[in-house]
Amino acid sequence: MKTSKELLASLSQTALMPQEEMLEVGRKKSKLFIGIPKEISFQENRVSLVPDAVALLVNSGHHVVVESNAGKMANFQDHDYSEAGAEIVYTAEEVYKASIILKVAPPSPEEIEMLQKNQTLISALQLTVQPEDFLKKLISKKITAIAFEWIKDEDGIYPVIRSMGEIAGSTSILIAAEYLSNVNNGQGSILGGISGISPTEVIILGAGTVGEFAARAAIGLGASVKVFDNSISRLRRLQSDIGRRIFTSVIQPRVLAKHLKTADVVIGAIRAQHGRTPLVVSEAMVSEMKVGSVIIDVSIDQGGCFETSEVTNHSKPVFRKYGVIHYCVPNIASRVSRTASYALSTIFAPILLNIGEEGGLKNILRRDAGVRNGIYVYNGVLTNEVLGKMFNLPHKDINLYMAGI
Repeated sequence: MKTSKELLASLSQTALMPQEEMLEVGRKKSKLFIGIPKEISFQENRVSLVPDAVALLVNSGHHVVVESNAGKMANFQDHDYSEAGAEIVYTAEEVYKASIILKVAPPSPEEIEMLQKNQTLISALQLTVQPEDFLKKLISKKITAIAFEWIKDEDGIYPVIRSMGEIAGSTSILIAAEYLSNVNNGQGSILGGISGISPTEVIILGAGTVGEFAARAAIGLGASVKVFDNSISRLRRLQSDIGRRIFTSVIQPRVLAKHLKTADVVIGAIRAQHGRTPLVVSEAMVSEMKVGSVIIDVSIDQGGCFETSEVTNHSKPVFRKYGVIHYCVPNIASRVSRTASYALSTIFAPILLNIGEEGGLKNILRRDAGVRNGIYVYNGVLTNEVLGKMFNLPHKDINLYMAGI
């Protein structure tokens, strides 16, 4: 029989010998059932997943059903999706049998009726267009609803808002160029400048993402750019990001009115944190602008920042007031639906892949604060304080709620 000293020596030698590695037990992956319905909202031309993203999901073991012609307005055909591995179905009811519904526009009352109990809905929220019973119906069906515009990335940025802002900013300058030309009965000017001729003068109201990319596009074409914003820090950041000195100013009515008189193009890109966009350009200011100048009110979805703005659409996008062309279409990104669809797809596909890798939505919500930030209804429980107060409904904090389940 070994003595205590011999036993201790034997244990020490064993401890020093190579040991079998203990691997962490991985989570069981989930196979997702994803439905992509055809968008039925007025002039919504985008699709939430492009065929390349569908192929990536299918190759990872997930099942994707796509309603016929869902990508048609973005120039994706049914055979593009079928070749990517998606199942093409011909009624919305078949799509709404999926466990995860991914769409661009918020669901209409008819689409809410098709939602199944305990489904996950990922879409825009757009509270301003929602009926009063919108939330109550989602709650009654115990839906988990994610507003994709509220999702944050690892840097705390809202990637969907950022991407759509980049598109809206760049596209607004291209739209302005169209309406300055003779083709659309404009003043017959080129947006930009050529040797020996004074450049087009572009004023941008707002130094956020839309304003930054509008400025980049205008500068790239050779225009003279002036940016107004009430935040010195945003103006400073814009100049730093653009990498060159441009005219910037805080919004002072007299100064703004003076520069509007000589402007060829004015881009309204002011965003409100809550409620309506502030009106910074009065009707009197517009009346003093040059005949044939162009206003692009990108802020029109929040009420607009020009007193003369009125909502238009892609079929009849402009009207004239005081000889000034007004373009006030709320959904500019749908004008370039293919690019916008790719932008959305690059955000949604990784999130869906992560949900599958983590073994389901519950697991990713526990680990990913950015996706969790987009939740406003979880299994029929309202988890957003702002919505709760707005609609006078009981709510729970999503962070505390997830910790308790």
